[in-house]
Amino acid sequence: MKIALAQLNPLIGDISGNAQQILEIAEIATNAEVRLLLTPELSLCGYPPRDLLLNPSFISLMGENLENLAQQLPPNLAVLVGTVTPNKNFKIKGEKPLFNSIAFLDQGKVQQVFHKSLLPTYDVFDENRYFESGKIPNVLELDYDSTKVKIGITICEDIWNDEQFWGHRNYVLNPLDELAKLNLDFLINLSASPYTVGKQKVREAMLNHAVKRYQKAIIYVNQVGGNDDLIFDGNSVAFNKSGKLICRGQSFKTNLSIVNYHHHKQDIFPTQETLISPKAHLIYELPETKEEEIWSALVLGVRDYVKKCGFSQVILGLSGGIDSALVATIAAEALGSENVLGVLMPSPYSSEHSVKDAQKLVENLGINSEIIPIENPMKAYDQILKPLFEKTEFGIAEENIQSRIRGNILMAIANKFGYLLLSTGNKSEMAVGYCTLYGDMNGGLAVIADLPKTQVFALCHWLNRQKEVISQNILIKPPSAELKPNQVDQDSLPPYDQLDDILYLMINQHQSPQELIEKGYSAEIINKITKLLFRAEFKRRQAPPGLKITDRAFSTGWRMPIASKW
Repeated sequence: MKIALAQLNPLIGDISGNAQQILEIAEIATNAEVRLLLTPELSLCGYPPRDLLLNPSFISLMGENLENLAQQLPPNLAVLVGTVTPNKNFKIKGEKPLFNSIAFLDQGKVQQVFHKSLLPTYDVFDENRYFESGKIPNVLELDYDSTKVKIGITICEDIWNDEQFWGHRNYVLNPLDELAKLNLDFLINLSASPYTVGKQKVREAMLNHAVKRYQKAIIYVNQVGGNDDLIFDGNSVAFNKSGKLICRGQSFKTNLSIVNYHHHKQDIFPTQETLISPKAHLIYELPETKEEEIWSALVLGVRDYVKKCGFSQVILGLSGGIDSALVATIAAEALGSENVLGVLMPSPYSSEHSVKDAQKLVENLGINSEIIPIENPMKAYDQILKPLFEKTEFGIAEENIQSRIRGNILMAIANKFGYLLLSTGNKSEMAVGYCTLYGDMNGGLAVIADLPKTQVFALCHWLNRQKEVISQNILIKPPSAELKPNQVDQDSLPPYDQLDDILYLMINQHQSPQELIEKGYSAEIINKITKLLFRAEFKRRQAPPGLKITDRAFSTGWRMPIASKW
């Protein structure tokens, strides 16, 4: 029996469009004589739908499209579709109104519906806000060749609670334990599991452990694509019951793979069929380096965010610095050089080499560019504010005016020509507030907001491994905002390698200032960074969404108070 793993890239809320995507992939699977097609968690509405789920008409539309999809599918193809279904006991028992479900479509009908048991409520997840937990093990009995194949169905989080693998449980129930008590042929997990750096290796280790523990083959299908701040990496896999990897979908790409189930052996086996392109593989290799992985994720995140938000072109400010250079390079790769406009806005404090470095980048990438000096607007602000500022010294206020002039220019061009403005700040700057609200923080998407400055440098060096994309001068000069004469970032901040180390321990490892001081860090530096980190929260709350690539990003999973003291 042939089983197809469909890595789909749904658009959240586009129920009819997502259904059509499933139909199209179903036709390809049917032509390959597939019996069972697997799609990701919530493949009909896209993940995460968030408060769209509070709209009753949204739920009704999903039900209608599910019924229509069942009728339109090829008659000999069974499909598992991720959807949302109403909880009929909602008003009687006071439970949540919906289930996160998998619908089994076969022979023109919705034959069975399975519900997710474990509902994550941490980091970016808030499923307990909407969904009720499934209460019984999910078992699909599929007719094939005069036999019934019994398959255990799990949904995403349901497989992430193995105390033997993690050393503890996050939930009382482990759905795999319950399924293991039944006489099943193999297990399926349908997921919308967001990407973070290195996560696939953890997934595969966890799945391999589950196979060996329960002596059952496992097929895992994951969503792919960018949805708001989240990136989904695909990497769907299948393990036979010996724990051998027999199939892996492509990272960060839509993909369709096929495996074979042999009923008399109760195991799954690889096939050599290629479905999407002549170059399709049975086992795609994972990215070779951390930098390649991050690059692929950010390119996909930018491409999908721009297109799914209805834009086709982007604009950004080019300072001649490393951050804007990296964002421009990502944008050119994601959207095509012809769809990227870089705007150079030199001030009297801009160095000659910064302008030349930015122009060299434009030439290397082949993107469009404009030069708009800001000296005259600066003079205008000086005159406007002279009655108030004339007896004060030049300082932060005047520096920030320059950034806000640039932000206004970029927003004006974006509004005039329908561009999406990309913000270029990195995670180190966002953490300590080394950015200007309504200035360089302007934008519709913060591309590298989850990339520390040291990782920005590492990624740029990786980009230059074969040819110079980002000029050497950009890589070696001290980072500077160039808002006053001879300014460099290290005038105000510790060296970035030290800053990023401390920020990682504070943000990702949740270590307290006292713990860091006891480890030997300077008390003066730790206290300064702690103060900066907490004082910048009001800025982060007003920042554009930033693509998430780590397990602790300044995105929807970051829920710090603004007015606080710790």
